[in-house]
Amino acid sequence: MHRRGFLKAGLVTVLAGRPAIAQMKMDDMPGMGGHAGHDMGAAPSQGAAALPEGEALRDLPLLANKAGTSGLFKARLTAEPATVRFAEGLDTPILGYNGMSPGPLIEAVEGDRVEITFANRVPDEASTIHWHGMPVPADQDGNPMDPVETGTDRTYSFELPEGSAGSYWYHPHSHGKTAEQVYRGLAGAFVVKPKADPIPAGYGDTVLMFTDLRLAADGTLPDNTMTDLMNGRVGDYVLVNGQRNPALTVPFGTKRRFRLYNATNARFLRLSFDGAPMTIIGTDGGLLEAPVAADDILLSPAERLDLIVSFDKPGPATLYTLDYDRGWMGAGRPADAGLTLFTVHVSETPADAVPPLPDRLRPIAQLGAPAVSRRFVFTETMAMSATSMEMGFLINGAAFDMNRVDIVAKAGEVELWEIVNEADMDHPFHVHGTQFQVVEHERDGKVSEPPYLAWKDTVNVARGETVRLLLRQDRPGPRMYHCHILEHEQLGMMGIVDVQA
Repeated sequence: MHRRGFLKAGLVTVLAGRPAIAQMKMDDMPGMGGHAGHDMGAAPSQGAAALPEGEALRDLPLLANKAGTSGLFKARLTAEPATVRFAEGLDTPILGYNGMSPGPLIEAVEGDRVEITFANRVPDEASTIHWHGMPVPADQDGNPMDPVETGTDRTYSFELPEGSAGSYWYHPHSHGKTAEQVYRGLAGAFVVKPKADPIPAGYGDTVLMFTDLRLAADGTLPDNTMTDLMNGRVGDYVLVNGQRNPALTVPFGTKRRFRLYNATNARFLRLSFDGAPMTIIGTDGGLLEAPVAADDILLSPAERLDLIVSFDKPGPATLYTLDYDRGWMGAGRPADAGLTLFTVHVSETPADAVPPLPDRLRPIAQLGAPAVSRRFVFTETMAMSATSMEMGFLINGAAFDMNRVDIVAKAGEVELWEIVNEADMDHPFHVHGTQFQVVEHERDGKVSEPPYLAWKDTVNVARGETVRLLLRQDRPGPRMYHCHILEHEQLGMMGIVDVQA
């Protein structure tokens, strides 16, 4: 039976699981409607309290640097249970870094040494900190093979090399628990500043971190359903820095720098700023070579974009969502279009003059001819017996095995990776330990090049699409590559590349 037709028969709750397979008993599959059977993203779950809107945008609190020495960033991050109040009168138990979600903003400068002690106080669960996109040694990368057990500490230490300035983030990467720990609150932004920034200081530098929230009527965070495992968890609200549709007031004529982070488990965000032109200046791995104007942008899970937004006329300017069909299994596809995420009130007062954006931001050297070519094929699998049904997400026909090395690479060698999506939904693809350059997209027989050269660590691979990218791993050790829909990663869509010196 075709997978889509089978799915319409309906699945709701996961009762038992194996490391890379979701398994359900046939007696417990009464019909798949997601949580409360609504269109996720269009309206809150039945009975959920409304979140306040329009409060002043909160800057993410900075993680204090405890080092007294120039060139060293030293701090402590604790993953621990906390309680927050998203809705009036409802206390919500979450997991937070240092008691907050999103976690504190980390700011360091390229060339710095970073020493962050991680204290895992998540009850009864191992965790890690993965420094997403950052050029850190393999043994400091927080991968699933290197867990930090509950009640223990470990210190992550690494250097930030010259040229590493960019918008990174941090989150858990523990085996079998990543999705739950992230949607319960464990995620934070890490900005590496350049020693000399070509973007004028008058543009500011504001982080907008998008997270995804689902609230039950009693204020708790419901567990994942089978719908969530198949499609990735999509909640009721998209929050910006932990707020629903926060507001910012600026003078007209303001040009503002925003770093956009998609820190959701699975929500695709196609965004536009109503009445305010956008210019892309950077991606996951830092600045572009030159600014690029954009009418709308797509952020798949884990992607980041660095924008300049021009507020050229008085009145409200809203950041809102446009429709994007990333594929959906079963009922309850999110109705994501038309959500207002962030409102900027542009006053009648004119802004102070700021210098124009430079025509050139920085050079990006193209990676050379590849010495090795590899092919990775994404597929989904389902199997049904008389008593149960299993599903998984595969790369090259295999589910993730923490004890198996999938490929061996040589440090310093350029490789061409061809990512082929034969599944029925988009899969954002992430590689640990390096940044890559996308060189080609192919879909329905049409080949296209990306609109600009950029350093990336996550790229969306649309269903039916092939994406070709060049990468080079410079630091030896085991690295992960996987779909960044976190539920799919947990259900097998992940592999290990062993980088050898």
